[in-house]
Amino acid sequence: MLGAISSLFVQIGEVMRSAGLATVVRVGEGSELQPGDVVQCMPEKAARKLEIPPGGQLLDLLGPLGPSGGVTAYFGLLDVAKIKAGETLVVSAAAGSVGSVTCQIGKIYGAKVIGIAGSDDKCRWLKEGLKIDAALNYKSPTFQDEFNDAVGYLDVFFDNVGGEILDFALTRLNKGARIVLCVPYPSTTHQSHRVEGFVIADYADSFPEAFTNPGKWISEGRIIRKFHVAEKLEKAPESLPLLFLWRKHRKIGGSRFRSWCGPLDKR
Repeated sequence: MLGAISSLFVQIGEVMRSAGLATVVRVGEGSELQPGDVVQCMPEKAARKLEIPPGGQLLDLLGPLGPSGGVTAYFGLLDVAKIKAGETLVVSAAAGSVGSVTCQIGKIYGAKVIGIAGSDDKCRWLKEGLKIDAALNYKSPTFQDEFNDAVGYLDVFFDNVGGEILDFALTRLNKGARIVLCVPYPSTTHQSHRVEGFVIADYADSFPEAFTNPGKWISEGRIIRKFHVAEKLEKAPESLPLLFLWRKHRKIGGSRFRSWCGPLDKR
């Protein structure tokens, strides 16, 4: 198991792997694609045509409908965690690209949703923007007491962070609780709880399923999202660090480099 997982990491000297979007400019004889089609490109996979859902936009295919955003949230919550109505779901890094969609899918499925984030601005956006049940700032000196009051005991912990927050969440599990580790990590069972890691690349053949329902939710206005657009590839070195900051979404420069950073706020 560990050997299989280690092979997923990019090795020294290898080309960095990533999914991306492209517009078809020319096709060969017999191709099912047409010039102008938008396709998703993944390492070692054939390009697959994508359709923007009604009410959606192109950037949704990188964010709430993209492999490193909403598709990860979709399979992690529905296939790995198997969330059910009435359960208590806690999400760490809840204001990020994966966490924010995880919170919203949890609400769509009828769960009580508590998000954990690192600033009052993020928590305010989670509560007021995404309408989750509670949002907790892990930097608060009374975080653990606030967690106990808001959560009690949890059924699903969708972990995007690890460390001390995961350690504490493990002390607040209902019987049969599930912990989703949003990192490559071997599955393990301990007592009556299940901790399972997953790798989104394993779901590549099922990606169309993760477009159908979330695409419908976007059309219905049930998935809220924000984008940060950094235009021109030369802006990448100064723009990528913004992934770790909370700023207002804004535009920079021309028209080539785009990143899904989740909601942003001012410094």
